[in-house]
Amino acid sequence: MLDPGPDPGFIAAMAFLDRIPLSSLLLVVALLGLAPFFPEPHVWEKLRMLAAGQLSRGIDIFDLALHGTPWLVLLAKLARLGLARRSPDA
Repeated sequence: MLDPGPDPGFIAAMAFLDRIPLSSLLLVVALLGLAPFFPEPHVWEKLRMLAAGQLSRGIDIFDLALHGTPWLVLLAKLARLGLARRSPDA
């Protein structure tokens, strides 16, 4: 069977991730990823609820997705930058 090559959707997603400036992403993480700042960041509260098995309401799951997505995108961007540095052809 012939190898169809890399998935075009994956290539497009990586190209989109490459176009996001790291400084803008850090700003989004600082503002949305940590909001509200007091009494504690929502993402931290929701992660504690998830660890305790108490994350069951729809609004709580939405909150985790909303405040956690910037962190996941930042991790993906940093991993992509780290892999690009290690790659001999980059």
